[in-house]
Amino acid sequence: RESKGMGVYVKDLQEIVVEDSEKLQKLIDQGFDHRATAATQMNATSSRSHCLFIIKMHQKDETNASNCNFAKINLVDLAGSERASRTGAQGDTLKEGANINKSLSSLGNVINALSKAASSGSKKVFI
Repeated sequence: RESKGMGVYVKDLQEIVVEDSEKLQKLIDQGFDHRATAATQMNATSSRSHCLFIIKMHQKDETNASNCNFAKINLVDLAGSERASRTGAQGDTLKEGANINKSLSSLGNVINALSKAASSGSKKVFI
């Protein structure tokens, strides 16, 4: 989504603080449970949605408060691209597949534009 005040944002996005790996795993499992899937001739549980987890880690040194480490991990699982003729999909599932392929193609265009900008040193590439 995009709005004038907020810019680009993800509707219903949540940032949740966890203290241990079990809680993190539970949240990842919960996220995967909410993904949209549909059966096709190529895959009984074909993912019809993309999934993104951003894990920010903060390590504190109990003996020296000024010694802290931060890390960020992006886990991305994209819906798979499938050829419509091989899936046997019809109706809404066929439309979803077309939209998935379109979004993956757009993502490829963004990555190509960013890599061209990075290699040429130009910051004026329209994406």
